[in-house]
Amino acid sequence: MHVVDLNADLGESFGNYSLGHDPVLIPLLNSAHLACGFHASDPRVMDETVRLCREAGVQIGAHPGFPDLVGFGRRVIDVSGSEAETDIVYQLGALEAFCRRNGAQLHHVKAHGALYNHASKNAEVAKGIAAGVASFRPDLLIVCQPGSQIETAALEAGLTVAYEGFVDRAYNADGTLASRRLEGTLYHDPRRAIEQALRMVTEGTVVAMDGTVVELHVDTLCVHGDNPDAVDFIKGLRAELSAAGVELRRMRDVVSLREGEGAPGPRPAGA
Repeated sequence: MHVVDLNADLGESFGNYSLGHDPVLIPLLNSAHLACGFHASDPRVMDETVRLCREAGVQIGAHPGFPDLVGFGRRVIDVSGSEAETDIVYQLGALEAFCRRNGAQLHHVKAHGALYNHASKNAEVAKGIAAGVASFRPDLLIVCQPGSQIETAALEAGLTVAYEGFVDRAYNADGTLASRRLEGTLYHDPRRAIEQALRMVTEGTVVAMDGTVVELHVDTLCVHGDNPDAVDFIKGLRAELSAAGVELRRMRDVVSLREGEGAPGPRPAGA
């Protein structure tokens, strides 16, 4: 039996600016990562998005990023490990407050955008992120890519990781995500994205841009909620996963099943 979690990055509106289709998307997901005010969101948006997730039974995760509202957190800021650590604690604290206010629980953490990609290769920043999470709540899952510096830092800090795959992004031969700046690295063809998702879940592999078949175990699939066609795409993806015998469960449940069954997850980078 194959099981997987379906997540999206949500709560990314700000003030008078609305992004995505959160009220419609949330019931289609198992888990969600909510912006914490640095790259997007504000107190009203966080409060409302937490409430919607709680009502839909969707597990809530934090989506902390660089302090970059203008660039939507997609520009790298040269932070130290200690700066990354305190930035993470600050953002987790903000979202946790709204979870408590709404009778909801925070389950996991996934760095956003440039912070996610930067920390995947930068050991100092990755250790800062892991230290921030461990000092705040060591029971929180860390969402990351297999073989990344974030994975290594999280495991060294005694945290539990959830391995993430991206259904609509191209991969390099080393298993890392291809840069968005390169043409063709963001899939707009729903069929292609669904085929990649099915392969990740049922075969544990992904085909890189150069044709290399890369091993890639995933616990959770990320879909982009800011896509104009996101609602129809996610409905189609859910139907295809179901037809392939894949069961959708919330992230923490999927990770618990993997660990309980002793399923072989990816080894830490450098192991």
